[in-house]
Amino acid sequence: MRDPLAEPSDLIRSVSRALRVLESVGRAPRGLTVKQIARRCELTVATTYHLVRTLAYEGYVIRREDGTYIVGLEIADRYRELVSAFRGPPAVGDALRRAAIDTGYSHYLGRFVGGRIAVTASAEGARSPFLDDVAPGFDEGGHATALGKALLATLTPDQRSRYLRDYGMRAFTPTTLTTPEALEGDLAAGERRGMQIEMGQFRQGLASAAVVVVADRDMERRLVLACSMPAAEMLTSARVVRAKLTAAARNVAEALSGGESATA
Repeated sequence: MRDPLAEPSDLIRSVSRALRVLESVGRAPRGLTVKQIARRCELTVATTYHLVRTLAYEGYVIRREDGTYIVGLEIADRYRELVSAFRGPPAVGDALRRAAIDTGYSHYLGRFVGGRIAVTASAEGARSPFLDDVAPGFDEGGHATALGKALLATLTPDQRSRYLRDYGMRAFTPTTLTTPEALEGDLAAGERRGMQIEMGQFRQGLASAAVVVVADRDMERRLVLACSMPAAEMLTSARVVRAKLTAAARNVAEALSGGESATA
């Protein structure tokens, strides 16, 4: 949701409208006609037609034979570039994949991106339930995932309060923590444990754990590592999970520092 109070004084309306068109088309996998796009974006049909034609020329939308528009391949190219930028040096991805193979659990890296908690890299594990929405770029559920909790725990209480106020505490499952007070207690328990966890708070039957990889004064340079597994395995193997996750975090930190040295 856009904040009207944060609207820049030099906002370029045509660019803003084109992005709204692109967002609307992206939310409709079956495609939209120009009239449908215009209605959803609250634009005139003439304006929408010009915007859609431009986006089609640039490859960001595709016109199908039935006259509807879907997202174009340029979107996939931009997504691959985003994932590559997020992932960092190749050695980081290698460390992530080794952790997934060693444990069988899917592993995720996360950090603050533009002030929001986001997954920045992932490696699927054979023993973890598949989560098609938790992929690089995913930026929901900071209060309901271990990855999000590990990052929220690095903030001051005032910063956490502002974050939760801005992005809310949606109930993903009946056990999701939906009040700041409950979350504060949970984060404190995670700090004592040496690992943030959640069980069934994001997806029923699923658990996740997370530790900090990089702690930095700059919020956007902080990095955490998380893994997901069936909830039953967290109940019986929490100490093993913490040991494996901590070791994997050290490997990721070493890979990250090695890549930064190589590019210095």
